[in-house]
Amino acid sequence: MSLFKRGKTWWISFTTPSGERIRCSAATEDKTQAQEFHDRLKAESWRVAKLGDKPKRTWDEAAYKWLMETQHKKTHHDDVAKVDWLQQFFRGKYLDELTRDEIARIGELKLKETSPATANRLLALIRSILRRAALDWEWIDKPPVIKLHREAKRRVRYLTAEQACLLIQELPEHLADIVQFSLSTGLRRSNVTGLEWSQVDLQRRVA
Repeated sequence: MSLFKRGKTWWISFTTPSGERIRCSAATEDKTQAQEFHDRLKAESWRVAKLGDKPKRTWDEAAYKWLMETQHKKTHHDDVAKVDWLQQFFRGKYLDELTRDEIARIGELKLKETSPATANRLLALIRSILRRAALDWEWIDKPPVIKLHREAKRRVRYLTAEQACLLIQELPEHLADIVQFSLSTGLRRSNVTGLEWSQVDLQRRVA
């Protein structure tokens, strides 16, 4: 069977003329899109086997390989979400179709709904995947140049000891405790409010 479902997602399975078994996710719940992707992969495998062409790789293959190789990253789940968002634009496209202009267009679309910093993280992911495709996997000759958006510079301020004391005095007791603990440890708000007793050792005075 060339197409089959796992959950809601369509998968592709076929044997190339050289006898290699291809099985991969089409990364879509739309059967028509999955069929188009299948046909492109099958036609490409025929050209490689019969005409000696260098295999053309798709964005889907590169994104999947990247996610498999970077599962150890702390931001892995964020990368999965970014790739999922990008599928609406890049699904089934060959890597050499992802030009500088096309990627810039996607970056502008993302910028309309998020901050420059968030759009830049998306562009940085695309850049990392394409760089690895060129330099490590040798799937493309060279990656396109990807420019990031200008981000506003933020001034970093620190409270003086006197300001910290005044702040704590003005807060209700439960908030004063949180602020004092935060200032003493340097932890972020989410780390403080999410702290569990299993992570606290009162005898050693360690959190």
